[in-house]
Amino acid sequence: MDEASNQNINDLPEELLLRILTFLPTLDSIQTSLISQKWRPLWCRVPSLNLPFELFPSYEPPLDTRQFFAEFIDRVLILRSNSPIHTFRLSFIYHDHYGSHVDSWVRSAITHLHARELHLDFFIHKDFHDEETLNHKYDFPFSVLRNGYVENLCVTRCDLTLPAKMSTMRFCSIGSMYLDQVYLTDQIMSDLILGCPNLEALELQNCWGHHHLKICSTRLQKLVLGYFYDSELQETLVIDCPNLFSISFDCCAFDKFVLKNASSLVEFHVDIVHLIDGSYCYWSKVVRLLGQAPNVKHLNVQNWWFKFLTSKDPFPKSFMLHNVNLLELRTGFTQYDLVGMAALLKLCPNLETMILQYLFKIGEDDRLSEELLNKPVNLSMPNLKQVTMKAYNATEDELNFLKILIGQGVALQKIVLARTQVGEEGQIGERSLPLVVLYREGSQGWKCSWALHSATPHSIDSEL
Repeated sequence: MDEASNQNINDLPEELLLRILTFLPTLDSIQTSLISQKWRPLWCRVPSLNLPFELFPSYEPPLDTRQFFAEFIDRVLILRSNSPIHTFRLSFIYHDHYGSHVDSWVRSAITHLHARELHLDFFIHKDFHDEETLNHKYDFPFSVLRNGYVENLCVTRCDLTLPAKMSTMRFCSIGSMYLDQVYLTDQIMSDLILGCPNLEALELQNCWGHHHLKICSTRLQKLVLGYFYDSELQETLVIDCPNLFSISFDCCAFDKFVLKNASSLVEFHVDIVHLIDGSYCYWSKVVRLLGQAPNVKHLNVQNWWFKFLTSKDPFPKSFMLHNVNLLELRTGFTQYDLVGMAALLKLCPNLETMILQYLFKIGEDDRLSEELLNKPVNLSMPNLKQVTMKAYNATEDELNFLKILIGQGVALQKIVLARTQVGEEGQIGERSLPLVVLYREGSQGWKCSWALHSATPHSIDSEL
């Protein structure tokens, strides 16, 4: 025991120390060389370079900070050996004055350090920008990737300079790509997919420049699309990826959505915020794509289902989501919400797990008829085994929903209530409280387990 108590961090194996240093910015890794002789060479052998501009010491005027940061990176790349690294991560506020610097950093990461993951962020946050910086964008030389082994490419706020024969070239190492705030024409998208034949995961965020975007690939398995808002241009999105496993639409406002060859699709996510005009219209266009994806098992949606299924153009009466066994639903718990939830559950007869996340609404619910307003809600849940309610606060609507669950869930075994701290004026805080779990005990009712000294579970017990 005495020998163990006398050990310190210097006694740890070198491999473990290197592992620890991978979680630090490179500047901090270098500073650890002052700890002892053992630490001095370690930063040069860390299998990653993490160079965040936002964590670099600031100077006055701010232009000096960029200059010192650029000089720091130049120095790091000179002093570090060319032993391969796994990850090169850079964030920087780009200016054309630093174009040659950034070019040399990127080429060094790809051709000398043989980085497997390349992350370049030239946005960081809007607070770092002014009118002057917004006029400068880095041109990423895509062709340099042919001289490296990059498997995961992530770039934010830059332009892509593609080689003239991009569609016939083969960037075979690239398996995953993330593009954010990138000018992306229809032709650039086509060339990227043709030029990266092994691309399996693609995420596009805040991109523009397209009109009739086509994503056609026999290799792609995961697709994430976020913040496409230029709907006034009558834009079209066509997705034809026969091996696509997962698809996500986050705030996508295309005029027309087309999904082809989607028999492999098992995960379907759609989230359209209530803040933009025509939110429901865009949501319904995406949800209709489920008619082309018969094998979806994991569905993640908002609860606009009553409005959709009572619209003039709903799904055919024969439409069912037979394969859905996991449902993540963002919803409230008013009568309007419960009617919509009931309509959706009828389409999912084999549902086993349901996760409910409270949905914040800007406007009021549509009016229900007197008949629906007063009619008891019947939730069809023949196979539902577990329900999780996130951000649970024991409101009257939530307690009413719990009663329905317990009364109608014939196969239900467990209800998990993930509570959050309620602050002043009813605001839901970020701090989570211990879970409350209700277990079915055969025909004898339900057992409640919760942390001691918690008031919320007692209200559950008394109300139910």
